Amino acid sequence: MGKRDSAAAVIRPASTDDAASIARLHATSWRETYGRFVDDPDTNPWFEIDRRIGMWSSNLEDQTFTTVVAIAEVGMIGFATVQTTAEEPAAVRPEELSMLYVLEHAHGSGTGQALLDVVLGQRPASLWVAADNPRAHSFYRRNGFMPDGAISSFGPIGTTVRLVR
Repeated sequence: MGKRDSAAAVIRPASTDDAASIARLHATSWRETYGRFVDDPDTNPWFEIDRRIGMWSSNLEDQTFTTVVAIAEVGMIGFATVQTTAEEPAAVRPEELSMLYVLEHAHGSGTGQALLDVVLGQRPASLWVAADNPRAHSFYRRNGFMPDGAISSFGPIGTTVRLVR
């Protein structure tokens, strides 16, 4: 790993030292993407940075996910995670793209594609995405993901749909 994308971001494996930076990026990208789903992101616990720092410290230490980060001159601008799918009784795909977030100012730079290429490549996988996120749906469709009819919800996101390839 160490691939450069069109925005000259370096994609590399995350380390435990990245926990606070990933947590800040995670909370910021959630605010940018899902802040419209809540009355006040400033008081909603889903948008808190501090709770995410502990979560990311544990995730990285325990290697819960395979995690890669995108580092540009301005700092960390994105991250992506893949994990073995744990659905019961049988997984719809062997792996799940659990998270892929790029800060809004880096949208369209190729960073999201570079993260996806490094963390997952062309392997079969599933993922969950907000039903009301046309930008993400377009990105995943370009990468061969299609809805399989499964729906759910998560946190402040009223409806999520599962995509598979």
